Amino acid sequence: MVESFAYNETIPNFATAFLIAIEAITKFLITEKDMIVVPVKEGENIEKALKKFKRKFEKTGVVKELRNRQAFTKPSVVKRKQRMRAIYVLKLQQTEE
Repeated sequence: MVESFAYNETIPNFATAFLIAIEAITKFLITEKDMIVVPVKEGENIEKALKKFKRKFEKTGVVKELRNRQAFTKPSVVKRKQRMRAIYVLKLQQTEE
């Protein structure tokens, strides 16, 4: 599972709070096989490692899925939004040509 980070004087308080929040979310939503691994090299800045972790976490789509599950959306509304997006993208492609 996700290892906890001990408070370190070199890490700002917001980063510590961020790590605690992400740890709680990952324990709740991500199984062991889906665990995010960020290898940290010797002497690498913790901010850089946090940025890598955040990018990987966003790519998993967990937060997006969580927001979608907060409220039910009718299938007809989902299809309508998909159609509107497809029309928008098609218009963008036609204006490029």
